[in-house]
Amino acid sequence: MGKEDNILGTEKIGKLIAKFSIPCIISLLVNSLYNIVDQIFIGWGVGYLGNGATNVVFPLTMICLAFALMLGDGSSAYLSLKLGEKKKDEAAKGVGNGIIVSVIIAIIFCVFTLTFLPQLLNVFGCTDALRDYAIGYGRIIAIGLPFMMIGTTLNSIIRADGSPRYSMTSMVAGAILNIILDPIFIFVLKMGVEGAAIATILSQFLTFALNIIYIRKFKSITLSKENFKIKFSILKRVATLGISSFVTQMSFVFVVATENNLLAKYGLESKYGSEIPITVLGIVMKISQILNSIIIGIAAGSQPIFGYNYGARKFERVKETLKIVLGLSVVISTIAFILFQAIPDKLISIFGSGDELYMDFACLAFKTYLLLCICNGIQIPAGIFFQAIGKSIKSVILSLSRQIVFLIPSMIILSGIFGIMGVLYSGPVADGMAFILATTLLILEVKNLNKETMKSNALDDDTSTDNKLSKHIVITVSREYGSGGRYVGRLIADKLGIKLYDKELIKKVSNETGLSEEYIESNEQKREALENLNNGYYFGLNYSDELFIKESEIIREIAEKESCVIIGRCADFILKDKENVVKVFIYSNMEDKIKRVTDIYGIKKEDAKKEINRVNKLRANHYKHYTEREWSDSENYDITINSATLGVEKTADLICKMVLEELEKIDIQKTPIENN
Repeated sequence: MGKEDNILGTEKIGKLIAKFSIPCIISLLVNSLYNIVDQIFIGWGVGYLGNGATNVVFPLTMICLAFALMLGDGSSAYLSLKLGEKKKDEAAKGVGNGIIVSVIIAIIFCVFTLTFLPQLLNVFGCTDALRDYAIGYGRIIAIGLPFMMIGTTLNSIIRADGSPRYSMTSMVAGAILNIILDPIFIFVLKMGVEGAAIATILSQFLTFALNIIYIRKFKSITLSKENFKIKFSILKRVATLGISSFVTQMSFVFVVATENNLLAKYGLESKYGSEIPITVLGIVMKISQILNSIIIGIAAGSQPIFGYNYGARKFERVKETLKIVLGLSVVISTIAFILFQAIPDKLISIFGSGDELYMDFACLAFKTYLLLCICNGIQIPAGIFFQAIGKSIKSVILSLSRQIVFLIPSMIILSGIFGIMGVLYSGPVADGMAFILATTLLILEVKNLNKETMKSNALDDDTSTDNKLSKHIVITVSREYGSGGRYVGRLIADKLGIKLYDKELIKKVSNETGLSEEYIESNEQKREALENLNNGYYFGLNYSDELFIKESEIIREIAEKESCVIIGRCADFILKDKENVVKVFIYSNMEDKIKRVTDIYGIKKEDAKKEINRVNKLRANHYKHYTEREWSDSENYDITINSATLGVEKTADLICKMVLEELEKIDIQKTPIENN
């Protein structure tokens, strides 16, 4: 699809946001309501102590969900990447490994929870008054954890297989069944919190069953028994791709555990006691999650719009999209703020009645803890925006800053000073600090949107094409920054009369994706170490992954059609199964590299070493991420050579000589067969 054909670059922004965001919002809201429905019916059927018990058990579910999303999102990303490499068998192995390990962890976690439930509840702030309810609810929930975990893992994979509607349907079906069964078990059968737990695991089983049925309907792969044999190299890769989802969920577990323990401790010293604060703040956080789900849905749905137009250098459309997303998010968060401040008693009453102290603390919690919830309308979209435009480190910082950096320390420090009120003060403090950070980064980024991206001063790809080779051959050149490897590649292509692909490859990717050449050059072959923490977050692959998939396709097409030299881009790995490929790695000593980057790239001598190490680290991270191999390992290449020893000209001559000699050997080896 050319850039002029892509609706992301031409359709009205508002229409695009509606198209992409509404499914995201529905999916996230269903997830949020899943957690809330139980508490509504428990509040009316059992009382606030029942709700307090579910809040104490909730972190156990979140831990299980963290593993499920790590394996599900990791498997789905692995599926997409391997399909992009045209390796369906490997894609199937990744999915099979993700599913089977999900099953194993789910069973282990179920047994562990059932065995040590009382001790685990203590870790999550359980009090004596909540204990019986929590154990009754928790034991049943633990039995259903395998269904929840496997169903969730499959949900992500099904979405990546190209069936997001099926994925959403199975989840919605479970949520609806939960709503139907909760009142039956709680009010009709009088089973209390145990009834709510049974309703939950039955609804989770429905989602699980529907997703299991889908396994035989995969569109992109066919799973066999062999695919379910655990291969640790694949499993490690899957886990790495899904680590961001795991970290996000686990950060929430730490927040709830810290919060419950502080509420239990300082609540006991207040007139409210321990149980009321634990119950109320758990409900308040889950209600605020509904607000966050809508905002995340708006921003996540806009992610492809941000990414495409930023890549295509359509900065006015980027700014227009950002303006609409922030505007909608602030409107939603403002409405929520008004509700939280004006009718907190009505909101808490949805979850059942309580005494005067219960209602008093509920109003206090809504008005204090969510005082600056309006800031979420900026902070949440900002994190997703930075991910979409390839600024993954900023995205990671914004995504985790509120929970880990600001909220938990604020809770601990302020509760030590103000007691139970300190826990409530931590909410607006964390929201305010996260808002300041997000706003600062956004303002700086918007200022930079219209500035010209730095253009590389590397040589163009023009080479002679008077082919001097007797056979079809492809030479891949990986190189350290400053080693002169790209120039060596150009000389090789010129001497052998074949095409050089570097800038030309960027042009081809640009033509097929609509992304600008500057954006591609700035984002390819570079991967920050922390980028794994943001991989796949908020749905789908990031643009680095999509660029790699598209470049892999083009590299394979080029290698099939003509003899050529291909610079970098993991081409040695992408073509590792193809015959007549010579894989070269060019390195050099630091002194030589410093001289080259100062002379050619104009970098100051005092900054040169730092920049060389930085770029090489990014290249090594990129190579490791997509190949699971070490970039500088000589075993990956046919020829590794120090360009400082001979100089770039003689290095190119030597490589050409070795290539021609290799072709002569192939001819000699083939002659007897051809004569037969």
